[in-house]
Amino acid sequence: MSVYTKTGDSGKTSLYTGERVDKNSIRVQTYGEIDEANSCLGIARAFVQDSKVQDKILELQKLLPLLMADLASHGKDPLITNENVESLEKEMDRLEKILPPINSFIIPGSSRAGAFLDLARTTIRRAERSFCALSISEDTHEVDRIFLNRLSDLCFLLMRVEDEFKS
Repeated sequence: MSVYTKTGDSGKTSLYTGERVDKNSIRVQTYGEIDEANSCLGIARAFVQDSKVQDKILELQKLLPLLMADLASHGKDPLITNENVESLEKEMDRLEKILPPINSFIIPGSSRAGAFLDLARTTIRRAERSFCALSISEDTHEVDRIFLNRLSDLCFLLMRVEDEFKS
C-alpha cells in the first residue's frame, strides 16, 4: 500500500468511524496536537539519561495512539481508561516523593531531555485546550480530558527528575 492515497487532497480526512471531516476541524486539530506531543516525547526519550524515565516515556507514547483513536471515533467506548489515569497518578505520587519541593519558577533548559519534556508538556496543554473547545460542540470522553491533564503534569515531573538527577 502506498503512503499517499489522494483521499485527502480535497481537504477532508476520514475518522475511524468512516465519517469524512474537514482537516481543519477541531477534532482533527486536537488529535494532531496529541500526535505532535508524541513526537516531542520521542525526542525527549532519545536524550533522557535515566533508563526508567526512558521506559516511562515509551509507555506513555504507546498510550497516545489510543487517545488519538478515541478522538477519531464517534460513538465508541473510550480506549483510554480510568485505570490509565490512575496509573499516571500513582507515578506522579512516586515522583513527588523523590523530588525536592519547588520554591521558585522552573525555567526549562537545564538539560536537553528536560527541555523536550517541557515542550511535550506544553504541547499536551495545547491539545487539552483544543479538547475542551471540542467538548463544547461535540461529544467527547471525560476520561480522555482527565488523562490529558494528568499527562501534562507527569511530563512536568519527568522534566524535574531529568534535570534534578542528570549526570
